[in-house]
Amino acid sequence: MTDHITLGIIFFTVVMLAFYIVSTFNDFVNRRNRVNTQWAQIDIQLMRRADLIPNLVETVKGYASHEKEIFENFASARSALNSASSPEQAIAANDYLSGQLSRLFAVSEAYPDLKADSNFISLQASLKETEDKIAYARQFYNDAVLLYNDKIHKFPSNIIAKIFNFKEKSFYTVCENKKKEVAINFQ
Repeated sequence: MTDHITLGIIFFTVVMLAFYIVSTFNDFVNRRNRVNTQWAQIDIQLMRRADLIPNLVETVKGYASHEKEIFENFASARSALNSASSPEQAIAANDYLSGQLSRLFAVSEAYPDLKADSNFISLQASLKETEDKIAYARQFYNDAVLLYNDKIHKFPSNIIAKIFNFKEKSFYTVCENKKKEVAINFQ
């Protein structure tokens, strides 16, 4: 009789452990998928922003055609963003593109006719809207990464993470140069 009870307890323990492992594994998969989905939202907005830039550059070219270096840098920045194969590469390319945008807007300050151009104003508004969407998407991405990474580090789920090779994800942080930059006035 006690052998049946012992076997029952062992069986129950094994079933509960298996249930916990499967449940935790599925939770990791859900959290990882949420991180990937949130990254896709950022990627969409980065591509939208990159697609706005050629029109912006063409508008500026009409007023400041001698600023050839800026236009070449934009082409290389867009190319780097389009060819990024990981979030880390996309973040680095985006930071470079942001620096080029800052330079472009600094140049535009020297051309009052450009600043008054309706196409330029419209593109600035679209760019600002996209920048806002990137900021929101970045926040949601970082929230998803936090939940995922927390699960990886907490006991006992960290054991399951190691067994099934779930790796930490990187946060989307603002580069140090961006923290020091003065905000661009889109008015």
